[in-house]
Amino acid sequence: MGSDNVRLGFPQTEPSRSTGRDDSRERTPSVTVRRVRMTFRGVLKHAPRRCSNMLSLREKDRPVVRKLLSAGCCARCVLRFCCVGSSSAYRRSYEDMHKELLAFVSEENSAQSHDAPGEGETDDPPNKRMRVDEDRVTPAEPDSDICPVCLGVLQDFCHPTFAKQVSDAVKKQQFEFDSLVLTVSLPAQLSVREHSCWLHVRKEVREKSMCLGKDDVIQVKDAFKWAVQGKIGQELGAAVLTNSPCEVSVGFIHPETEEDCHFLANTCPDCFKPTKNKASIFTRMAVVKALEKISDEKFSRNYPCPPKKPNTRCSALDTSCLHTSVFIAGRYNKFSRELPQTPWVIDGERRMDGSVEELIAAPLLSSFRADGFNFSSSGREDVDVRTLGNGRPFALELLNPHRTKFSRAEIKQLQETINQSSDKIRVRHLQIVTREATSRMKEGEEEKTKTYSALIWTQKAISDTDLDFLRNIKDLKLAQKTPLRVLHRRPLAVRQRLVHSMSAVHLDTHHFTLKLCTQAGTYIKEFVHGDFGRTKPNLCDLMKTDADILELDVESVDIDWPPAIPD
Repeated sequence: MGSDNVRLGFPQTEPSRSTGRDDSRERTPSVTVRRVRMTFRGVLKHAPRRCSNMLSLREKDRPVVRKLLSAGCCARCVLRFCCVGSSSAYRRSYEDMHKELLAFVSEENSAQSHDAPGEGETDDPPNKRMRVDEDRVTPAEPDSDICPVCLGVLQDFCHPTFAKQVSDAVKKQQFEFDSLVLTVSLPAQLSVREHSCWLHVRKEVREKSMCLGKDDVIQVKDAFKWAVQGKIGQELGAAVLTNSPCEVSVGFIHPETEEDCHFLANTCPDCFKPTKNKASIFTRMAVVKALEKISDEKFSRNYPCPPKKPNTRCSALDTSCLHTSVFIAGRYNKFSRELPQTPWVIDGERRMDGSVEELIAAPLLSSFRADGFNFSSSGREDVDVRTLGNGRPFALELLNPHRTKFSRAEIKQLQETINQSSDKIRVRHLQIVTREATSRMKEGEEEKTKTYSALIWTQKAISDTDLDFLRNIKDLKLAQKTPLRVLHRRPLAVRQRLVHSMSAVHLDTHHFTLKLCTQAGTYIKEFVHGDFGRTKPNLCDLMKTDADILELDVESVDIDWPPAIPD
């Protein structure tokens, strides 16, 4: 009682001078002390109950906790429906959480038993036994039952052994990363079961004049992430963020309850429509949409509230790891007239060995350990056309690279590796760029200019003076129908193009070199020979003789991208 006297504001009893003993430790309290005790219990009876600090539960959560435990819900689902938003609560061991929830409910029952009117007061400790009534919660072994709401996702799969299993699967794939984001894929029927449990709990909450919005309930995904992502990050030595280029995906299936969603197709048929890319119409988004439309009464007629307990737990799918693409940019020269830019396949048969994109991609795929690539460039040349000068800008998207960090020296060495692999191409200004930067290669592409050099043959004998008029032609407007040679892969259209300037160098009576500066996208070969009148005007019309192109070179592609890198 000495400590009670201090807390309540009473003076401490001094030890007896004659005996030296502390009278406050007398086994039989005085009448005054007994009255104080009775008064203090009366204060406690009407004061707010102290609640579980470790699980962040409040007094008003008690009926919800009791109802959820009676329905067989797991400890973490109980916290979710109590709107506990503290991530640390979900990281605790399942056994500790379960015991604390039972103790939390026991507090109420023991307090009610202690506060019941009686003949007299005693100093015995409060009765910890639980009340026996229709809401009795029978303590059980924490993992003896499968949660009817999360189907076991928030039970066994939140254990450190599963986090290690996920981490080991990622390590086997040999990705290199400093951070990761954890994504979770859950069976669509979990949304149905959660809705059922929410209706079940809401009935109890309304009787207590409280409100529980469905959006207030913590999502299974969030609770699962809070419970395991820290352990996964520790195993992998990486920070777990909400946004990261490296994505670790965990998925679950539960075949036993797949038919839980089927009644929704009858009640809300407009929400479920077949799609090409989905094996089932019961996608999570479709189920959520249907649950938003269906009335509580209709749902309760078709599905039990609370949901029935399953016989089996969810099964975990294989863990997958995916890294966002890395983009490599540069400029290439092509020196061969027998090398296509991309693999040349006609009717399923490959016509030529090798291509520009394959020669560039091979060393990059190997070094970045990527699963594949996508190649794009500022225009393209025909197989028999060389690309000279400063080269043509290109970008290479490396898909799911397992290694992404390279120094400038390493990138330069990769450039040298590409250049030494073949004498047909050469790469310069190789660098890692962002996805957004690659769009600059295509911006205003038709407004850009390109310079060409072509070897021309004419049927009529020509002299140097016959070519002088070409120098005076400026911004010649062309109307070009889709050329016959590309009509199989390009839509039929008439494209307006400009030839900004031309000049010619006489070689002999039937040959000259034509220099052209044109709008990007101009078909040069068709401008020369006319393509059976599909390009007008054309060089044949201008020179009043048949003409053809024997060789064509791209001299420059006037796009200032990517940034030049000094040697």
